[in-house]
Amino acid sequence: MPFYLLIIEKQKQEMNVTDLHKITRRAALSGAAALPLLAGATSMARASAPMMGAEIVPFKRFKLGEFEVTTLLAGTATRPDPHTIFGLNVDDATFGEISAAANIPTDQAQFFFTPTVVNTGSELVLFDTGLSGAGTTAALESAGYTADQVDVVVLTHMHGDHIGGMTLEDGSLTFPNARYVTGRTEYDAWAGMDNDGFKAKVQPFAEQFTFMEDGGSVASGLTNMSAFGHTPGHSNYMVESGDKQLVLGADFANHYVWSLGHPDWEVSFDMDKAAAATTRRRILDMLAADKTPFIGYHMPWPAIGYVETRGDAFAYVPHTYQLML
Repeated sequence: MPFYLLIIEKQKQEMNVTDLHKITRRAALSGAAALPLLAGATSMARASAPMMGAEIVPFKRFKLGEFEVTTLLAGTATRPDPHTIFGLNVDDATFGEISAAANIPTDQAQFFFTPTVVNTGSELVLFDTGLSGAGTTAALESAGYTADQVDVVVLTHMHGDHIGGMTLEDGSLTFPNARYVTGRTEYDAWAGMDNDGFKAKVQPFAEQFTFMEDGGSVASGLTNMSAFGHTPGHSNYMVESGDKQLVLGADFANHYVWSLGHPDWEVSFDMDKAAAATTRRRILDMLAADKTPFIGYHMPWPAIGYVETRGDAFAYVPHTYQLML
């Protein structure tokens, strides 16, 4: 059927117009009459879709051997003036050049807070508790779990965005049935500090903790890896199941460009900046050489990726479908 007749037939079906003979063949072909009428009919046929607002699905799950690993988006926030946080030992021009090359602004940065759940088949293990109990349990529930199902809570270190979800507003434990694990060096260091968050969220439950040394095992397939510098006893964890490996990197690198990409750049959050830089480079070398995937607590959501070398620097490569196969 000629194009102009198709248009007329469409008008009849959608508008119930009886005098469409007035639309000439020339008008239909030129679009001068028929196409505007068709567009009008389409707008009359349905209402405009409402604006929904920006939103991120708060969990990402994948298989690692026989394990299931789920990252939880426990919060995200915009922070101004990132050069006051990252690259403290580089000038504004260098910071701006590197940022422009990565197509990110220099006046603000987006932070992500990403606890991780590992289901080993026999235990549900939560690594870090987020900023608050409510935020983390909301993300946990979106992933199909409840707080009382958590068997083990592992704290990689004692910064507030990792221990904030230890308790609810009434001071009770968010994960009441869990046993608790953290590094011995980390706990002892913070016990000697005057820190309100640690005193409120962790210290009251000291008797419920098991303390890890480097190489210690949380459960089969979950091994402590010392990564000191960001905090005195900061820990990463190796996750292994079958022939698959994954590193839970916590905060060894706090940003995918300004920290991971340039490991010698100083970060305000690092308590021992020289040790943190040394640790960062060591871990990045390992991840790049072994092509091991990792989860970074502050990496861009969903926080799963790989590391590649870029001369004397590194690059973050987001996960696509590798862990789906």
